[in-house]
Amino acid sequence: MDDTSTKDDVTPTSSPPDWWKSIEGKSLEHDDVEDENILMQCYTANVEGWNVSPHGWKIGLSHKFQFSPTFWTLPPLSQISSCLGLSVRYLKYYMKLYGKKKRPCMDFFNQTKLRPIYGVPLGGIGCGTINRGWKGDLCRWQLKPGSYTYDIPAADQFIVSIRRRDVTVWQQVLNPGAPSNGELKTWNWNFDGTQAYYTGLYPRAWTVYHIASQNITLTCRQISPVFPHNYKDTSLPVGVFVWNVENEGDEDVQVTICMCMENGNGCTTDRKRISGLTNKLFHMEECSGVEMRNSSQYPGMPYTINTAVANKDGVTSSQLLSFNPASNGAELWKPLLDDGCFPKPQDTTGVTSSKKGERVASAITASSIIAANSKLEHSIDFALSWDMPKIHFGDKGKTYARRYTRFYGDDGCQGPNIAAYALHNYAQWEKEIEKWQQPILDNSQLPAWYKSAIFNELYYVSDGGTVWVEDSDDHVNTDSSYAQVPAETNHIAEKIRKLDICKEYGRFAYLEGHEYKMYNTYDVHFYASTALAQLWPNLELSLQSDFAIGILQSETESRQYLMDGKYAPAKTANVVPHDLGCPDDEPWLNINTYFVHDTAEWKDLNPKFVLQIFRDYHITKNRPFLQAIYPVCKIVMEESLKYDKDNDGMIENSGGADQTFDGWAVTGVSAYCGGLWLAALRSMKEAANILQYNEDVEYYSNILSSASASYQDNLWNGKYYNYDSSTNLQHRTSVMADQCAGQWFLSTSNIADVLPQEQILSALSTVYDFNVKKYDEGKHGAVNGMTSSGEVDVSSVQSDEVWTGVTYSLSATMIHQGMLKEGFHTASGIYRSSWQRYGMAYQTPEAFRKNQTYRSLGYMRPLSIWGMQYAIEHLNAPPQ
Repeated sequence: MDDTSTKDDVTPTSSPPDWWKSIEGKSLEHDDVEDENILMQCYTANVEGWNVSPHGWKIGLSHKFQFSPTFWTLPPLSQISSCLGLSVRYLKYYMKLYGKKKRPCMDFFNQTKLRPIYGVPLGGIGCGTINRGWKGDLCRWQLKPGSYTYDIPAADQFIVSIRRRDVTVWQQVLNPGAPSNGELKTWNWNFDGTQAYYTGLYPRAWTVYHIASQNITLTCRQISPVFPHNYKDTSLPVGVFVWNVENEGDEDVQVTICMCMENGNGCTTDRKRISGLTNKLFHMEECSGVEMRNSSQYPGMPYTINTAVANKDGVTSSQLLSFNPASNGAELWKPLLDDGCFPKPQDTTGVTSSKKGERVASAITASSIIAANSKLEHSIDFALSWDMPKIHFGDKGKTYARRYTRFYGDDGCQGPNIAAYALHNYAQWEKEIEKWQQPILDNSQLPAWYKSAIFNELYYVSDGGTVWVEDSDDHVNTDSSYAQVPAETNHIAEKIRKLDICKEYGRFAYLEGHEYKMYNTYDVHFYASTALAQLWPNLELSLQSDFAIGILQSETESRQYLMDGKYAPAKTANVVPHDLGCPDDEPWLNINTYFVHDTAEWKDLNPKFVLQIFRDYHITKNRPFLQAIYPVCKIVMEESLKYDKDNDGMIENSGGADQTFDGWAVTGVSAYCGGLWLAALRSMKEAANILQYNEDVEYYSNILSSASASYQDNLWNGKYYNYDSSTNLQHRTSVMADQCAGQWFLSTSNIADVLPQEQILSALSTVYDFNVKKYDEGKHGAVNGMTSSGEVDVSSVQSDEVWTGVTYSLSATMIHQGMLKEGFHTASGIYRSSWQRYGMAYQTPEAFRKNQTYRSLGYMRPLSIWGMQYAIEHLNAPPQ
């Protein structure tokens, strides 16, 4: 296979990158800096561990968060009237789906309660993920596409056993907690959390355990194969645990690490009906372990979970084929305590199978001798892999092969091979990770919080309900029950398909949020796309190709939209769909799952498509891509011109919430949609110029000139752009945090000639003074709306929220304009609130307020933080 399908062309660098010079000597940190180590104050041991990164999210294992934010439930009295109709219609819609044993893609009756327990997820991109929390539990599972379970199997642990002179002197589970239901009660739980700490720096993590009574320090390094511009290893469902042992005592010791795993994800609702769980030993040149097969939990999607230990000189291993994780655990604990290993299995076949409702687990060990006052010369390496090669979605209409099956096949027996490959190659993965991360981590100007946030927020690329599948030969949908491309535009769709981007790099989808289950929600991806475009640009082009064809599609079947109760087509031709489907239905086939508004009437989606297409071209310089997609860009621009009611070139909003702020009404010319429209017109002009469509250059230039005048006349007030041109005194002159979103994308595309520079700086300075500094002194980022008198805009259910991803993109916009200190201060409020104050690590929400309420944990939009890095790296780029 051609190498281009697995890796982008990148040039390695060994010296500091040029962008270091652009921030040299500049102050990036606000004067009022919170204690970066507040989460580590409970850690009392005086050891750092083995080669632990000094950067990242650090927390002592005994830390307890002081605040307990709650999810948003009811709006204030002043906003209830605007929500009544929607609430009644939603209840009816909910009950209709409940009768079909389904739930809405946004289930407001089952919101996720905050649990401050999560850590760096295991696994590559689009293969499913297992989240290993900072205390050591496997606590969030996404094996079934787009579906999360939050059960914590008590048996999924690491245990350490220390022996001197052939006698076990210390044995404990490496977890500061213990099961509350009496399971595994013979195990020694409750590791002293003051003697352990965690460092998360996605896609790696470190946990240090200091055992003072034994003069032993253990460092566990967790690695997943995620690094930029790679389209092979980055797709693998595997994680590696590398253990380093330090013996500070005066006597040699034998240290045994035991890895235990239950067969399955511990889902309590599934356990009673599951049967035929099979455990099987395997021995390979590279490693030994246990393959655990589960064929009944997800009908039609059998999978295996595989644990493996690397075969190394100086390391001895053993396996326990099965034990009952619901028992007291003595069948594992006693032989480990007596001998430091498990006896050889009497069953020479090495296979065991469970009965219905019976639970089964397995364990593997690795032992090594560590000399007195020394460090173990070699590491003890474990791998955890899973193999669910074929997947389907809720309606079971089509089966897909995951991306990694291109390299490993789809027979469902590749888990041990993937584990062996990981154990052999993880050192090379780490070299790639460090080559990518070190230029940022080594820069002394960048704040510590940023070095953590820029990589840790990237967790969502793999742990966002993500799927990455092969594009099958039957990618052209002919089922009339789904949206179709009309005959008159099919030739455009065929040219896009002939690019073979999806064929070479697969199809990629991630959820809007863990709770908002719509794939590739486009108004939100607008913000998050900056991460994909920089790091895995061919996945970004694949996603955009899917949307380009989705734009052309039409589904005339009428549905009721719940905000206004009106009926409209499920998908109108020639407009950008809101999303590419829901995991409970048939994504890529049954698109536009969103049920609140008819997004065919939204004013932001079409300009956002144009802006993303041109930005993606600007980054990739993929001219065939731009050439093929350009006709679709023209189509959506013409559709948007229908909203120019007075022929002045500027589109107008309808008076409803017809944009990504779908609970914030807007009328007439608006700062947000109008700014996006201007930026889209300018991008079309530039694209036409590149493609040498001279008539189009003149056409879009004329519209841009007229629209710019209208935007200025209607919105500019001398300091910033008014929220809209309505007569609504509640919000007409509000200061909108996101008023320069269009300018952000123009800056990313290196265009700086649409809005006057002095107006952009004035608007951003006003946002900083009002939405950031006047809102809890910037400790929560930027609130969406502030009145001109400096009060929070409470005219809607969203104007008084802080949107995490919008704050990050606002910060990027500020950096592009040279407002570095303001940009970093603005963004720091998001990280310090969600990650340090509230315990929302690896589940950054869509929104929160300073009253400690939040909405939609685990959300796509905060990936926009990568816009900050792009801005830093292109500060001195000359504009086009």
